[in-house]
Amino acid sequence: VLENQDLQESIKPQKVEFHSLNFNNTLRWLPGRASKAQDTVYFVQYKVYGQSTWQNKGDCWGIHNHFCDLTNETSNVQEPYYGRVKAASAGVFSDWNLSCRFTPWRETMIGPPSVNMVHRNKSIILKLQAPRSPYKRKRGSNIPMTSYYDLLYQVFIINNLLDEKHSTLVYEGADKIIKIKDLRPGVSYCIMAKTYVPMLDRSSAYSSRQCTVL
Repeated sequence: VLENQDLQESIKPQKVEFHSLNFNNTLRWLPGRASKAQDTVYFVQYKVYGQSTWQNKGDCWGIHNHFCDLTNETSNVQEPYYGRVKAASAGVFSDWNLSCRFTPWRETMIGPPSVNMVHRNKSIILKLQAPRSPYKRKRGSNIPMTSYYDLLYQVFIINNLLDEKHSTLVYEGADKIIKIKDLRPGVSYCIMAKTYVPMLDRSSAYSSRQCTVL
């Protein structure tokens, strides 16, 4: 029995956490200290905070992966959820390990906007588009993150005389089309943008750099 208890404890999944980008919500965990990848399988359940019954996630029942996509199961973004995982190896099951409470609206990371850049004369014109969630409208298009948050865009410019550390914030606001004027001909300029959520005081990562020579 002791051996079994030791095995139970040593295969128990560790660090069970939700990771979320634009409401793509994935439960991730680390294997227990004695888990051999080929012969340990995992079982995932989830529930809404306050409910008594756990739901099995069929696609993540007896899997070898260390992650489980719960995007569809956590689609009410204001609702708090829990996930939990247990492991089995050599006929022995570990105890469940529980995630922290996860509320998608509060905790998802928002991605950067997509940036389309054209230049005219001494100006650069940017078209920004908010990232989209995985959830669909009735017509079938994915709902943009602007439907869930008041988002601002932050636009940064780097000219080639400066290095990356010297990016300058040239715009912050909600406009999707932005014109940056009075730039110097013959100089290469690079643009990066972030989305910013004032209510949560949270910024996205930078978009990839787009560069042009005027």
